[in-house]
Amino acid sequence: MEQRINIQWYPGHMTKTRRMMEADLKLVDAVCEMIDARIPYSSRNPDIAAICGQKPRMVILNRTDLADPEMTRRWADYFRSQGLTVVATDCKSKKGLSNFVPAVRRLLSEKLERYAAKGQTGRPLKIMIVGIPNVGKSTLINQLAGRKGAKAENRPGVTRGKQWVNMDGNLLLLDTPGILWPKFEDPEVGIRLAYTGAVKDQVFDVEELACHLIKCLWDRYPAAVQGRYKIELPPEAQGWELLEAAARKRGFLLARGELNTERMAHVLLEEYRSCKLGRFTFEGPEIYTQE
Repeated sequence: MEQRINIQWYPGHMTKTRRMMEADLKLVDAVCEMIDARIPYSSRNPDIAAICGQKPRMVILNRTDLADPEMTRRWADYFRSQGLTVVATDCKSKKGLSNFVPAVRRLLSEKLERYAAKGQTGRPLKIMIVGIPNVGKSTLINQLAGRKGAKAENRPGVTRGKQWVNMDGNLLLLDTPGILWPKFEDPEVGIRLAYTGAVKDQVFDVEELACHLIKCLWDRYPAAVQGRYKIELPPEAQGWELLEAAARKRGFLLARGELNTERMAHVLLEEYRSCKLGRFTFEGPEIYTQE
């Protein structure tokens, strides 16, 4: 059941966004790519590197409060080994945000030195913020700027058009709409994006997704599933078995005593996304060697 799930997307506004990004690159000094610390591989747009070319780049591992701390450390080490500047954040609580400006200055230290040599010490740095939908770009900008300058909602596809936000006169941030490009050769990418809400819930069957999610958690973090839903099944249990067991334990029943697995599916996704189940990361850096 859980193997048949198929999630595809490519809204027209994302094509427009790519063209806009390519045109705006000449306006900025560096590109900051935000990714979801729970799915650092799946939440990276595979075309970002090609779009950015030789522009200095940094990575923000956001939502670290929801991710496995040890895996976040491993991912940060991996990205640094690739020559990228890395900042780990939880934008909602502002954790890690104090490292953003120092990281930008390190990334652009040579440019700042050239500005200083020319007597242009007040010239602002311009940073383009890019990333998939619902990864926290607008929240980052709002927190850094100390005001609600960029519209932020907990659903994908909210930000539209070009938005410049002036932090302190020395740093200008360019917010961009979230963009996704499907990796059709790896359906797991789309499924993991659906777990976190980067893909709109309306494009998939919630029970199929929940079966896939609970099986993934059962395989990687079984103690968390057992502790939350009091499930006692063998390690090889399938997703639909796990979802039914959880629904039974919660007492989610329909008429005639049938299990309400749809209700359980919604509860599972909500509890995963709100961290009631725990802090999980579904991918490790070794995934790049498996491509």
